[in-house]
Amino acid sequence: MTNLPMQSLQEIFGSRLQEFVRLNAFTTTQVGGPARGFISINNSEEMEHTLKTLWELDVPYYLLGSGSNLLISDSGYDGIILHNRAHNIKVNTKTAPPLVTAESGAGLGQLAQIASRRGVSGFEWANSIPGTVGGAVYGNAGAHGSDISEKLLTVKILTRDVGAQLLTNEDMAYQYRSSRFKRERIPVVILEATFIGEKANPEDCMRLLHELTEKRKKTQPNGPSFGSTFKNPPGNFAGKLLAEAGMKGVKCGGASISSVHANFIVNHGDATAQDYYCLIREGQKRVKEQFGVDLNLEIELLGEFEDVG
Repeated sequence: MTNLPMQSLQEIFGSRLQEFVRLNAFTTTQVGGPARGFISINNSEEMEHTLKTLWELDVPYYLLGSGSNLLISDSGYDGIILHNRAHNIKVNTKTAPPLVTAESGAGLGQLAQIASRRGVSGFEWANSIPGTVGGAVYGNAGAHGSDISEKLLTVKILTRDVGAQLLTNEDMAYQYRSSRFKRERIPVVILEATFIGEKANPEDCMRLLHELTEKRKKTQPNGPSFGSTFKNPPGNFAGKLLAEAGMKGVKCGGASISSVHANFIVNHGDATAQDYYCLIREGQKRVKEQFGVDLNLEIELLGEFEDVG
């Protein structure tokens, strides 16, 4: 176990710092062990202050948003979890084009709905994505033929070495489901982002939002999951390869590969993180053996997992 300066942290953060909080309540898979420390962050200023404090004390931390693209091990995280609840969203319809600015903890679906109701189009596709703005900007989230790279204007980030910076879309060097920071594993915290929208009729925006949401629901399973587990390999689809490899319906403990869409792993109520990990490795193994394709994770692993054959 990491030797954390818990007494110093308690003196600084007081009741904001909780110990041994189970993380399954903060992930969309509903699995995950305890965090050694847990701090809720309510706005960008609080985020900046908290991070600078942890950096000064050299304390390991992980920034948790909606917990949608994340598998936390059953042993949990031996550091400080920062739960990002900074979710302010501002829509400016007086500019041409209109702009939407959101703190990183805001839900992507929340952004889509607020913008649509204000008659700002271009975000309807995001309503069915369970992640936060910060995670979406970091990983270039997308659906229905659109993604973050098409909408981002600027992003305010924070790094340990430089501090706060304002970056452009080009600075993010976006590729499919990734940014420069994600590919190069550069430690960065996204504070807020500004997106470019299009003026439209609010009723038309909401109609399209509901149509796309219903379309996505028909092709995806119900129940706790990450969303997509693997990235689509070039020229193919992860779900198709997994289905052809016989993974639909395969179970491990309380989790199984969805029979609706093979790129989804569903918790049936008593799954563990290790159950999810087992299915991830089995899917990768079968696809590699049968098609010679390496499936890369769209999700992130946090903590220690047991090796599986």
